[in-house]
Amino acid sequence: MRHLLDTRTLDREQALRILDVAEDMADTQSREVKKLPTLLGKTVVNLFFEDSTRTRISFEAAAKRLSADVINFAAKGSSVSKGESLKDTAQTLQAMGADAVVVRHSASGAPRTLATSGWISAGVVNAGDGTHEHPTQALLDAFTIRKRRYGKDSRGRNLSGLRVVIVGDVLHSRVARSNVWLLSLLGAEVTLVTPPTLVPQNVSQWPVQVLYDLDAALAEGPDAVMMLRIQAERMHHAYFPTEREYSRLWGLDAVRAATLPDDSIVMHPGPMNRGLEISSEAADSPRSTVLEQVTNGVSVRMAVLYLLLAGERNDEEGK
Repeated sequence: MRHLLDTRTLDREQALRILDVAEDMADTQSREVKKLPTLLGKTVVNLFFEDSTRTRISFEAAAKRLSADVINFAAKGSSVSKGESLKDTAQTLQAMGADAVVVRHSASGAPRTLATSGWISAGVVNAGDGTHEHPTQALLDAFTIRKRRYGKDSRGRNLSGLRVVIVGDVLHSRVARSNVWLLSLLGAEVTLVTPPTLVPQNVSQWPVQVLYDLDAALAEGPDAVMMLRIQAERMHHAYFPTEREYSRLWGLDAVRAATLPDDSIVMHPGPMNRGLEISSEAADSPRSTVLEQVTNGVSVRMAVLYLLLAGERNDEEGK
């Protein structure tokens, strides 16, 4: 694997390989000594043009547990804020000897530009670009669903036959887009539930069913319900009347959660707007996987960095 830019262009074998390697990484994280020497001598740069403490720390933890050196590069307060271009920044990282660059950017396509421009020889991981994709979030979500469903027997398994409902601000959600492509690739049936004003224009080309009634979607007994954050910072118009109205129609509260099958799980990529898209009762219930997703995120990102920087080399050595 040279780069990880999206889930739409992954094939099933690649996706399952990442999830299976993540299982191996998760096993190492239950040991007393969690650190592995795998990427000793490698340098991973977290290049974040947007704030995201959760994702950055997760990638940093993943790289450090593989013994890589980590450089955190925040655009705010740096030369980028003084007008330096993406090309100039990339060439600076190249001069530093970066082996992998984890990129978060407000512009859709920025990680692909970095990966295909020839400005840098490092492997590139998309940590979220505009309203395009967030592939490692989708991978950790799939990993979480698979682990909850199959436990220790999950290696090699896909998600065939499972039903996943994704609820909320689909229009602005790169998490939703990455999940739609990945979960469908792995065999899951995906339903989007959203206000009509928050439906993307090209959704007819997605492998999903679209509903506007949350109660109707939950009545079908989904295996997983993924609540999306309302991204108020990206909303420059009124997409719904009031927060109270949104919560009443599309929020997951204790009453709605109680209608789900016993083995159904509740997910959220975080950070949560408690009381808006999800209530505290639903977020903190035993069926919630919110904290598991954070834990699994480190294992999945360890797997991605391993496959980017060591996987191919180790495969060749094993032949």
